[in-house]
Formats: sequence, C-alpha cells, structure tokens
Amino acid sequence: MKEPKKIDFASEVDFDQILTNPILDIAARFWENDRYEAFRVCYRSMRVLDDLVDNRKIEGTEISHREQILLTSMIDDWLVTLRRGAPTGEFDKQLIAIINQYRIPPWPWERLAQAMKYDLYHDGFPSLLVFLRYCEGAAISPASIFMHLCGVEMDREDYTPPPYDIHKAARPLALFSYFVHIIRDLQKDQQAGLNYIADNMLLEEGLARSELVEIAQGGTISNRFRHLMTRYHQITEYYRHRARTNLDHLQPSLASRYQLSLEVIYGLYLQIFQRVNPDTGTFTSEELNPTPIEIKNRLEEIVSSFEPV
Repeated sequence: MKEPKKIDFASEVDFDQILTNPILDIAARFWENDRYEAFRVCYRSMRVLDDLVDNRKIEGTEISHREQILLTSMIDDWLVTLRRGAPTGEFDKQLIAIINQYRIPPWPWERLAQAMKYDLYHDGFPSLLVFLRYCEGAAISPASIFMHLCGVEMDREDYTPPPYDIHKAARPLALFSYFVHIIRDLQKDQQAGLNYIADNMLLEEGLARSELVEIAQGGTISNRFRHLMTRYHQITEYYRHRARTNLDHLQPSLASRYQLSLEVIYGLYLQIFQRVNPDTGTFTSEELNPTPIEIKNRLEEIVSSFEPV
C-alpha cells in the first residue's frame, strides 16, 4: 500500500547543500537515509568503472593494446568479485551487502562493463544505433538501479522486487537525460577529446569531427552544425515525450517520495533542455548549464507543484 499523499519529507532536504551534485543524487536525497545510502554506494561503484576508462581517454594519447588488455582484465576481475559475492575490500563488502539486501540484479553492472569495454576499443560511434546500444550500459544501467530502488518494498523482513520491469521503466527517462547530457556537455567533451556524436550523422551533414573541436574552442558555428543540433534536439524531444508518458504511467505504483524523485530528474533535465536553441545558441557550457540559483528555483518549483498520484 502506498503511503499517504503528503510530502513532509521534502522539508528535510537542504537544497543549498546539493545544488552542485549530479542530478540523480539530488533526486535520491528525497528518499529515506538508508535507501539514499544504498543508491550512493551503487552510483559510486558505477562511477569507478566509468572513470577508469574516461580518465585514461582524456589523457589524449592512444591506448595501447597492452593497456586495453590490462584495463579489460581489471573490469572483468571486478565483475567476478561482484558475481561471486566475495569482496576484496571494504567498499566491495558494502556494495555486495546492499545488492543482497535490496535484491538488485547484477545485469546493470554487467552492461555498464560492456559499454566501458567498447570505449576502450573504439574511438566514437559509427552510427546512432551503435550509440543507443552503448547507452544500454552507460545510461540505462544506472537509471535501472535508481528505478529498482524506487520500487522495492519491505515485506515483513525482506525486500520484494519492484512491480515493474526496471529496464523498461528506466529506458525513456535515461535516454532523454543522456541526450541532454550529450548536447549540454558538447563543448566540455570535445575539449577533453571525447566524442559522443554519431559519425554517420556528421557525414550526413557534411561535417568532420575536427569542426566540432573548432566550435568547442570558440570557432564559427556553421549552418551545417546547427542542422545537426536540430536533429539531436528532435531526438531528445522524442525521448522527452516518451519519458513523460512513461512516468505518468509508472508513478501510481510508487510511494510519493519516489514519485517526487523521478519528477526532480525529469524537471532538472528539462530545465537544461529548455536552454538549447539550435537556431541561435552558442552551445557553450556556460550557456547550457543553469546557475545554482536557477537550479534551486526549479527545485522549489517542482516540489511546490508536486501532487502525488
């Protein structure tokens, strides 16, 4: 049975302390402390895998075959630890205990590992379809853990799984959020030597990767680039609409604090998306990132207008 329609728990969140945190972390702050801590540990474990590869790619030098094998082995060894439930350190012990307590399936970490291996052996994405497959691990996996923790319920002395397929529930919002990331972080990623724009879409617009780097460094924004961003804006809008429809369908099965956390994710990514203007925008990090006060105002707006269903 869902809890009464009240949001007293929202008053416990100090917005000023969380405005610079990742959006998923901000949203999870509306949960109970133990469930937030479970999310924090799971999210940290995924960041460790992600940063292992990203930090190496940001160095800019070619990753040797020997390094590829070494990093792949590190990822595989970590997965073996997770599957066997045999921790090698204090953090692994904490993570495995949380996975067992909340009955979280292992596949989100396995799919994330596959995405990280793709990063090790490939430079970019030949097509949008390949990128969407990559998103299964890079975006949908962490979102699925979030959705799992939203839906598990205590039954006597044990947690029962969510009453929905967590992959299906997480996918639309995860893809909307990730495409917003791709547009928002375009300048930062290009300056760091990272490219998430599909090569076939660049080719269709007559663009080269080098032009993305030039634009990220303050170069002239061509009409070809604006048309590319229009297409990415349309793709993002498609997933925004699907995310909104899916949330409306899903939320009646959730307690109010978890409903609100999903509204926070949707609302804060929507805030960024609304700043994207393919026709006149500069696509700089400064232009596309809301200020802390703007984020705080949007959070207060989301909370004040929230009505549990």
